[in-house]
Amino acid sequence: MEYQTKEPVTVQAFLDSEHSGSQNDVAEEKRGTGEDQQDMYRMGKTQETRAILDPDWNSANTFGLINGGTGGLIWTYIGTFIGFFAAIASMAEMASQAPTTGGQYHWVSEFAPRSAQRIMSYLVGWLCVLGWQVGNSAIGYICGTVIQGLVVLNYPDYEPQRWQGTLMIWAVLTFSILFNTFLAARLPLVEGIILVLHIVGFFAVLIPLWVLGDRSNASDVFFTFTDGGGWGNIGLSCLVGMLSPVFSFIGPDSATHMSEELRDASSSLPRAMVWTAIVNGALGFIMLVTFCMMVGDIETILETPTGYPFIQVFYNATGSHAGTSVMTAILIIMLLFGCVTNFATSSRQLWAFARDQGVPFSGFLSRVRPGYDIPLNSIIVTWVFAMLLSLINLGSSVAFNIVTSLGTGALICSYIVSISCIIIKRVRGEPLLPRRWDLGRWGLPINIFSVLFLTLVFIFSFFPESPQGLNAVSFNWNILIFGAVVILSGIYFVAHGRKVYVGPVAYVKKDI
Repeated sequence: MEYQTKEPVTVQAFLDSEHSGSQNDVAEEKRGTGEDQQDMYRMGKTQETRAILDPDWNSANTFGLINGGTGGLIWTYIGTFIGFFAAIASMAEMASQAPTTGGQYHWVSEFAPRSAQRIMSYLVGWLCVLGWQVGNSAIGYICGTVIQGLVVLNYPDYEPQRWQGTLMIWAVLTFSILFNTFLAARLPLVEGIILVLHIVGFFAVLIPLWVLGDRSNASDVFFTFTDGGGWGNIGLSCLVGMLSPVFSFIGPDSATHMSEELRDASSSLPRAMVWTAIVNGALGFIMLVTFCMMVGDIETILETPTGYPFIQVFYNATGSHAGTSVMTAILIIMLLFGCVTNFATSSRQLWAFARDQGVPFSGFLSRVRPGYDIPLNSIIVTWVFAMLLSLINLGSSVAFNIVTSLGTGALICSYIVSISCIIIKRVRGEPLLPRRWDLGRWGLPINIFSVLFLTLVFIFSFFPESPQGLNAVSFNWNILIFGAVVILSGIYFVAHGRKVYVGPVAYVKKDI
């Protein structure tokens, strides 16, 4: 079946269709550089958002402490960094070829074998949309419960209530939508401020721990492995605990979904992805080793009434409620702005998929209101969805975590599928698109290694924390949620999607 594409036009005609006159300055921002204009023209897209942007482990370490101990956490972090770096490099190359907000579902549509382009792109689009959407509530939940843990530290008689945590999630989400609307044009300045805060906060946390904390023996920290989950095998326990560092690296495609708001995206985007991975990976490793050196008795730390081992480690090191509160407040601020970033990514992913008729109410969700230059409708819907999803926490935090567990498996699967498409093209000897960031002769080995690693992570993302005494609370429901999304999106595609969704590849210009 052949799909009808939009009427071919020249690059100049495409550019001339933009606003002119008194709106020239805004139009120039929206067009970006000459390479940006050429990329958007080739992909058959209109630049509707301004091209103005230049491009923790702490809340996730409990899983790794139980399965693997300090040694397991450190070595699986190193292995996870290597594996994810290969995946990031692979996606950076694809981003240089097709710098579009659609990200993975666009890449699958354009790079997959012709017979599978439409259905695979559609399924990956749904996984990416829902994977990023549930992340807003998940980060809000972590931020809220860390605040409650800090209150418990300072006021031991306080008993955290789910309704209080839900209100905190709402506060975080509301801050995120306000930031993504009223301060959208100031994102470059604010991102610079957050970068400074990130670096300053890094040392503000580390220095007190280095100076005041009681260090464990280095050999014990690096080579003590535990099987607290009861798997019966240290190696298997460490692989299950690998999910802790995975949570730190998940979402490297975030910048991709903002690519149409980046200047010179085909060059700056892949470089930003790679350097972000290197810098964050290095800083994260230093923080992780410091934490493990200060953790002391793991069983005692895991039983902390705050619910978060890192809060207890801060307090054990400083012996000060005030000092611990300040250090934890820094991490809360970083979580808060992490939600802001996730909010921006998830709303753009939804907008891009709606632009290609991938979701219900696509006309409404894909509209960019004149004068806003941001996908306001998708931003509002993203906020409403996250607010409603967080209501589940009122009835059961277990059920809430079941729903939000979708993100890991969904995003990992989207990476596997998209990189596999490039592997197929390389194995078949098919030419790749022109790109300004190239893996060269190492492309195929790096692609294959990344897919093998991501497949391992994908499998273990469905494992529970422990095989002993499994019940509704301890079972990892990720597999059920993931399977339900794939099945339901497939049904929706057959019922409606196949009639309107042709995939981004149908709009790609072949005449340049």
